[in-house]
Amino acid sequence: MTPIKLANSPITYFVSRAGQAEWILFIHAAFVNHNMFQAQFEYFENKHNILAIDIIGHGQSTDTQKGDTVDKMSKWIFDILETESIDKAHIVGVSLGAVLAQDFANHYPHKVSSLACFGGYDINNFDAKMKHDNGAKQTLMMLKALFSVKWFAKANKKISAYTSQAQNDFYAMNICFPKKSFMSLATLNTMVNKHETGQRNYPLLIGCGKFDIPMELEAIKAWKSSEPDCKVVLFENAGHCVNMDVPQEFNRVMEEFWAGANG
Repeated sequence: MTPIKLANSPITYFVSRAGQAEWILFIHAAFVNHNMFQAQFEYFENKHNILAIDIIGHGQSTDTQKGDTVDKMSKWIFDILETESIDKAHIVGVSLGAVLAQDFANHYPHKVSSLACFGGYDINNFDAKMKHDNGAKQTLMMLKALFSVKWFAKANKKISAYTSQAQNDFYAMNICFPKKSFMSLATLNTMVNKHETGQRNYPLLIGCGKFDIPMELEAIKAWKSSEPDCKVVLFENAGHCVNMDVPQEFNRVMEEFWAGANG
């Protein structure tokens, strides 16, 4: 995929074109980079136009300036769509990517063909206790990283993936995450419980792996309760990053979802 630096930003994005096909935007999880979707790129590259990004502080998006923080990602994504003349896109986000996908949909719903969020939670209706518990877990992980990125990456791979192959691939990306990039994520909570969910004019798919942490399974259940029209999928033999654990099943689910969105 061709890497492109977005002007006046720290963001690098990647494009693969397939003619007049629809656009798919992939947004990765925290501490890795766009390559977590490698199995999806290989499968969909001749079927869809593909856009992937490295989130601020990750991958090739680490050349930050003072004031560059994760809450600006939605505007940068919008600028990328405008730069590439992309009218709308099917958006796929995993973990942190699911948070950013929702935030983008809150700000620019007219740019969304469909929204698929995995290993995430409803950022517009996040339970206060769950938010507190999630914040505590994030703080603990950050402290591990500040002490040793290697130690952090070893612990994180077991939380983030279920299969040994996915864990190893996650670790290889996580070990490259720079400690300084935690500063870029400091404003993440400013996106939570900020907007009310209005009428969605696009389909919503949510899900996680059956071996994800219990809090994630509860978050998906609560999200389905607040948005009963959404579709839910629980992946067997998968943990948090379902697209890495069970790529073939994930690709099939996405193909069916996009076909239904166009039907």
